[in-house]
Amino acid sequence: MERFNVVVCGFDHYDGVEVNPAYEVPRALAERGLGGPVDADDPLRDADVTVNAVSMPVSFTKSWPALHEAIEATRPRIVVAMGLKRAARGIALERCATNRVSDDRPDVDNMTPQHDVINPSGPAAYWTRLPLRSILADYTTAGIPATLSSDAGTYVCNSLFYQLLDWAASQERVVAGFVSLPQVNESGDRSKPGLPLDQQVKAGQMAIREAVRYWRQPSNAEILLA
Repeated sequence: MERFNVVVCGFDHYDGVEVNPAYEVPRALAERGLGGPVDADDPLRDADVTVNAVSMPVSFTKSWPALHEAIEATRPRIVVAMGLKRAARGIALERCATNRVSDDRPDVDNMTPQHDVINPSGPAAYWTRLPLRSILADYTTAGIPATLSSDAGTYVCNSLFYQLLDWAASQERVVAGFVSLPQVNESGDRSKPGLPLDQQVKAGQMAIREAVRYWRQPSNAEILLA
C-alpha cells in the first residue's frame, strides 16, 4: 500500500460570508476522506491517502508561513490550496499565479500592498501543477459546474498561490495548485451564485483523486487547456 500525505488549505474568515467554503471544505475532506467505492480500475485502490486540513488567516504575511509549517510537519506529495470567489457560479480551477499583489482591500492585518512583487528574484508567474484537464473532465461527468480561471486575482489568494508554487519549484516531486470555490448556495436556485456545500466537498475529493492519479502517472497533456 502506497502512502500519500495531502495538505488541503483554506482561509479562516471572509467579511460578510456566513458559511465559508474555503474553511468548511478542507475540514470536511480531512474528516470524510476521499469517499467513493474502490474498484479494480480505481487509481486509489492501492493507495493510502491521508488528507490534512490547514486553516489560515486572510493575511498577506501570515498565510504562507501557516501553510509552510503544515507542509514541513506532514511532508505531503500533494498540496491543494482553496479560496473564495464570491460571484462564481461554480468551481474555478486556477491556471496561473502571478508575481504581483495589487489590491485596495486590506487584509485581516489591515495591510494593503500597492503594486508590489511577491518575490523580487522570482519569475513573473508560475503555472499550476494540478492536472486541470482531467479534473475538469471529471466535474463535467459528475455535473459539477466548473471553469478554468486565468489567475487567482491580486489579493491574498494569489499571494499564497505564488508562494506555494515558488516552494514547489524547489521540490523534487510535488503536485500543487489552487482551486477557487463559490459561495455556499443551498437553495438550488441556479440563477444565484454558488453551489451546495456537499457538491463542493465532492469537487474537492475528485480533485485530490485526480492529483494522486497524476502523481503516479504524470502526463503534461493533462495540466492545462489552451
